[in-house]
Amino acid sequence: MKPVYYARPLIGEEEKARVMAVLESGMIAMGPQTAEFQRKFAEYVGVDYAVATNSGTSALHVALLAAGIQPGDKVITTPFTFIATSNSILYCGAVPVFADVDPRTFNIDPESIKRILDAESDVKAILVVHLYGLACEMDPILEMARDRGLVIIEDCAQAHGALYKGKPVGALGDVGVFSFYPTKNMTTGEGGMVVTRSKDIADRALKLINHGRSDRYLHDMLGYNYRMTDIAAAIGLAQLEKLDGFNARRRANARVFNSLLSDVPALVLPCEPDHCYHVYHQYTIRAERRDELKEHLDASGIQTSIVYPISQAKQPLYRSLGLDDAEIPVADSLSSEVLSLPIHPGLTPDELVRVSDAIHSFYGLKS
Repeated sequence: MKPVYYARPLIGEEEKARVMAVLESGMIAMGPQTAEFQRKFAEYVGVDYAVATNSGTSALHVALLAAGIQPGDKVITTPFTFIATSNSILYCGAVPVFADVDPRTFNIDPESIKRILDAESDVKAILVVHLYGLACEMDPILEMARDRGLVIIEDCAQAHGALYKGKPVGALGDVGVFSFYPTKNMTTGEGGMVVTRSKDIADRALKLINHGRSDRYLHDMLGYNYRMTDIAAAIGLAQLEKLDGFNARRRANARVFNSLLSDVPALVLPCEPDHCYHVYHQYTIRAERRDELKEHLDASGIQTSIVYPISQAKQPLYRSLGLDDAEIPVADSLSSEVLSLPIHPGLTPDELVRVSDAIHSFYGLKS
């Protein structure tokens, strides 16, 4: 039987035509397509500036540097995410400080942030992650940041098009970051974007991605080769036009799963607070006997993923740096419970039912 794929980018004739136009133009490196992609993505997010990069990780690095993060600065972040988030803090010579997460949303817990801020006076920034496509509870985080003069960086790598109280993620803090890796809600193959309302941050980001260049062969700061190509930007322009449709299909798939799996007491299904618009980069459940369930689904030809099986604070790298003493019981507990099911927009109704039937079968229930 054909596998039910966990993730599958949808590339159509529009992307192919745009890429061929770039190849035929002779302008393959960062050029007019990238400029147009930056402009249209900034417009989509509702900010003034966007700077395209060659990966989501480089965008994180640039965003932190452009926002003024320096060696020794403490940056509060979540331990329950992909390692690029906390690694980008290390790239700056700064120190990640791990707050715990909310067991319902999987996002960073404002109360845990507050406890850290009450105990430590030298925090410079908060790097939030809108995990799995759901916006963080931003109002209390923004209030704490305003009261203490902290920088807010939003990692929106999994949340293209997500909303918090009607506002797009990426436009809530000082600077936002998106990834266009193939598994994301939209892709450029590899790529990222830094978004901001601040001209100063945008100007610094533009320099940082291009060897610190202020003019041709004039460099006034240390920079990097983090530029996006016009080939990637061409794919991005086509994907951006489809993003809302992709997200609508992800949300429709999530509604089907919510209905089909609501009678399985061994599962905790994803939540969507009333004031949020979830774009379901992942449909992540908490499951009893998680590892056995995953093996059962694998044997049934259904691809799943454990996102994430170990918190950042417990990674060998962070243990070696002495950063593993964070009080994060929820994050550590979730690592042994979460399982992400296929949710991408290419799934068929029959495939959704097949996933549900396999889960019911594992727990000895009728579909």
